Amino acid sequence: MSAKRLTRAFVVSVALGILFVFAASAFAPGSPVVAQSKPVPGVPASCEALASQAFPDATITLARAIPAGTFTPPDASPTAKPNPALMNLPPFCRVAATLKPSADSDIKIEIWLPASGWNGKFQAVGNGGWAGSINYGAMGEALKRGYATSSTDSGHVGGGGPWMQRPEKLVDFGYRAVHEMTVKSKAIAAVHYGNGPRLSYFNGCSGGGRQGFVEAQRFPDDFDGIIAGAPAINTTGRAAFAMWIAQAMHKDEAGYIPPAKYALVHEAVLKACDAGDGVQDGVLENPKQCRFDPKVLACSSGDSSNCLTELQVESARKTYAALTNPGTKQEISPGLMPGSEAGWATYGSPQPFGLGAQMYQHMVFKDPNWDYKTLNFDRDMALTDKIENRVIDAMEPNLKRYFDRRGKIIHYHGWADPQITPMSSVKYYESVLETMGGAQNVAGSYRLFMVPGMGHCGGGDGTSAFDMVSALEEWVEKGKVPDQIPASRVRNGAVDRTRPLCPYPQVAKYSGSGSTDDARNFVCGR
Repeated sequence: MSAKRLTRAFVVSVALGILFVFAASAFAPGSPVVAQSKPVPGVPASCEALASQAFPDATITLARAIPAGTFTPPDASPTAKPNPALMNLPPFCRVAATLKPSADSDIKIEIWLPASGWNGKFQAVGNGGWAGSINYGAMGEALKRGYATSSTDSGHVGGGGPWMQRPEKLVDFGYRAVHEMTVKSKAIAAVHYGNGPRLSYFNGCSGGGRQGFVEAQRFPDDFDGIIAGAPAINTTGRAAFAMWIAQAMHKDEAGYIPPAKYALVHEAVLKACDAGDGVQDGVLENPKQCRFDPKVLACSSGDSSNCLTELQVESARKTYAALTNPGTKQEISPGLMPGSEAGWATYGSPQPFGLGAQMYQHMVFKDPNWDYKTLNFDRDMALTDKIENRVIDAMEPNLKRYFDRRGKIIHYHGWADPQITPMSSVKYYESVLETMGGAQNVAGSYRLFMVPGMGHCGGGDGTSAFDMVSALEEWVEKGKVPDQIPASRVRNGAVDRTRPLCPYPQVAKYSGSGSTDDARNFVCGR
């Protein structure tokens, strides 16, 4: 029997076992009689009845039918602007549970089950940053498509903090919470509908992109398709890079580049490289080909708003450059790409990037008062690379088990991302090609789409609006390989540019005639 069938058989057996136990307890001497009809496949049972169910290492804390258009997140401020993703939701069964796969685990999850029109599929959604909360917005988007959907806080509440010093909680965040959520969600769906989902998908960006790759690498039977955007697969390396830039900007405050100069640097980048792809449109199609030295902006004397001081030039160079271990000469993290300048405040603010500082404070040095200026990139990298810390990374390039069961991955990343360097995605993809024997062994299962001009998980000057879910569905369910994905740029509520997103290393090439804002005038090629 295939691994996929074994997994589905396990979910069904768990669900049937739960129904058997429930029926036996209902008619045991001294027990109240509970009317419980056997679920009809595809027809939802009572939502509230799920509160009585028992699942291994799990406690259901809420099971409530939510009428159409009435859901409000439990932590929403009365004055907060409504989340469009949660407006006009169809009716659903809202289930909350606490999972305890270890003695120190406290994983919160929610599962939303469509009251009608279930498409028979399951979509888990990811988190950002250190997680710490349920991603209701992403769940709302999945529910509107007819999916049963789930999300987890990954085992803690809030962002980075002392929980990172507790090994089991770090494991929950690193890989266990999403897997446990997935197994329990499928079992709950099987009880509710009388059958489990026929297909399962994962959709996440940033920290959620990392979660997607963790699933493919560690739990290949969980999902049939994975969307991983701007994945934080090299989380430890990103933290080190963040401290590197903070030191460059602030060990001598003369090296600090104020936000008022970001546009100056960005315009110089476009002047040097924009036309290199054949279209002068304010976006770099392939920043790898851009050769830009910030020295062209060096002040002739003193400092002014239209130039960079000598130390600011060096700070800009370090922002673009890869960080390497001075002792081993191994790359710790790639640098940011030309075109990312509008978002340099992520790493270049007066205080260091919070996610990076928290990793060192709580995981590496276990000192909340640790000073980033003391980090030594030779001596201290051995501490960063300790096995217990690398549990938060997802760099394993051997995806054979996932590919063997015909799992598909759509991986995307904005070239102008100022938070997670785009080259981390490119380098990981290339490591998979090398490990798996070349593009011919990978293209049928995994494709990377680099998005020109897009920032972190969206935004920017490029065509950052696209539908990866439909592309993945077409690939998994109909065998339609995503040779390109339609994308658009939306400004002031209207589409003003369309382009195809091309599978890396291809890029969108202008045909030479027609509007450069129309995707019909571009083809994917090298």
